[in-house]
Amino acid sequence: MAAPRVLDLGQERRLLDLDFRDTEGLVAAFLLPQEEGWSLIETGPATCHDPLLRGIEAAGVDRRDVRRVFVTHIHLDHAGGMGALAGALPRAVFYAHELGVPHLADPTRLAASARRAWGAASDALWGPIAPVPGARLHPLRGGERFPLRGGELSVVATPGHANHHLSFFDSALRGVFAGDSAGVRLERSSHLHPAVPPPDLDLDRLFASVEAMRALEPRLVLFSHFGPSPDGPADLARYRRIVERWRDVALAAARERPEVRHVADRLEAFDRLERAPEPADRSALVSSYDLAAQGLLRYFETRGLLGGAAA
Repeated sequence: MAAPRVLDLGQERRLLDLDFRDTEGLVAAFLLPQEEGWSLIETGPATCHDPLLRGIEAAGVDRRDVRRVFVTHIHLDHAGGMGALAGALPRAVFYAHELGVPHLADPTRLAASARRAWGAASDALWGPIAPVPGARLHPLRGGERFPLRGGELSVVATPGHANHHLSFFDSALRGVFAGDSAGVRLERSSHLHPAVPPPDLDLDRLFASVEAMRALEPRLVLFSHFGPSPDGPADLARYRRIVERWRDVALAAARERPEVRHVADRLEAFDRLERAPEPADRSALVSSYDLAAQGLLRYFETRGLLGGAAA
């Protein structure tokens, strides 16, 4: 079994590679030092449980010293493993947006949604979705602050990708942990891939959230997919333009034929024309064109942009 990859972010902050789908550089979690112990941002899915725990150990952190666990949102690649961590991190308190907390305490609907979206592949991708003990689960809504060694962690409401999405700003790094609110930018790639899934995609709120992150004047943007961008502020500035272009391409395709496969094919063709040639594009492993097509079609339908057509 390969040793887990731990990257030093400076200021005692670490990135843990969760080896999602047995592939490096797809899903990250982050360890931040607090005055007594450590905070963890993101858990990944339950299928990443062992790599996460081995990464914590490889970072030189005792599991009992992890005191706070935050997730940006409850989509399974970010929070599906939270319930399984309750026993492994016995002194941790778990934090999520107040709209997501009920689904973490009782993940029945999360599991059913995953089964509908992924079918038989769901178990292999996400693993079992365990409940988080209610007494250890605390709601956030944005505006909260938590002390860290050398600074503080501010909670920023960033809806749009999902209505319960949060981002986190670390004043010591001057870095924003963006979850999916700034899309997908994988390691050693300049390509920004929009993260625009169903069911509650809201582009107006997504654009407002990007502006809220820009207003923080971050030095770094840290992507859950994957890691710190060398030009994160520029990524935030261009993300809105990229999403707007995907929206326009998808809307034109949907008005021709409001079918997921048709819209997804148009998005993929457009994306391949726009991006610089790279050895391999792995973005679709964490945010597929089909998922984007589903999210954008639902968005168009709920806003009456398809003239009554149904997908």
